[in-house]
Amino acid sequence: QVQLVESGGGLVQAGGSLRLSCAASGRTFSPYKMGWFRQAPGTTREFVAAISWIGGSTDYADSVKGRFTISRDNSKNTLYLQMNSLKPEDTAVYYCAASSSPGRLRMRHEYDNWGQGTQLTVSS
Repeated sequence: QVQLVESGGGLVQAGGSLRLSCAASGRTFSPYKMGWFRQAPGTTREFVAAISWIGGSTDYADSVKGRFTISRDNSKNTLYLQMNSLKPEDTAVYYCAASSSPGRLRMRHEYDNWGQGTQLTVSS
């Protein structure tokens, strides 16, 4: 069983930066890809960014491209999301997810392991 634990959320002013982390544990942790998704109140969970665990290929939602950077440290089984130039519309609960499926990085339904989420609030 894989466990994912997010950290790093909080309150930040618009224009600021924050880095989220996701620590993975489990005897057989070997995903094909990992991603970040977010969900604001009253909305569906949406794709933010994803990375292939071995090759390092990345994909970003248009709304965060150029502002967010996803990375991973395979030796630490940790996923990161560096968020710069934050906007109030980035406010949401951010979830880390892992998938063993070799499909497209941004396909939410292919992710079968999810963290509990961490809240990001961006004030204007």
